Amino acid sequence: MSTLDTQSEFSRLIPRLIDKAYELGFEVSLGDAYRDPRVHGALGVKMGYGHSKSAHKARLAIDLNLFKGGTFLSSTEDHRPLGEWWEKQHELARWGGRFADGNHYSMEYNGVK
Repeated sequence: MSTLDTQSEFSRLIPRLIDKAYELGFEVSLGDAYRDPRVHGALGVKMGYGHSKSAHKARLAIDLNLFKGGTFLSSTEDHRPLGEWWEKQHELARWGGRFADGNHYSMEYNGVK
């Protein structure tokens, strides 16, 4: 798949991910999606804000903030049911809970998750 094809498929799947979160009883707010390298380039990497080859910079990742009853759920375990569902939606769908970033949902491209 080309970058555009992968981005398009990712964009098509994100509404389903959000709908599934609500179906599972979560409330959702959006975290980072696109990280502009002009703003979060070398300086961001130096400050610990994202890997230099982050899927966010390729428009292939989004961070979701989950809540229940107005309480922010910060642990990877809180995201597990949604993350495991996400991984089944496409062969390239990746959940950050597999690498200590539980609120990260992405599509793998050129080895970047």
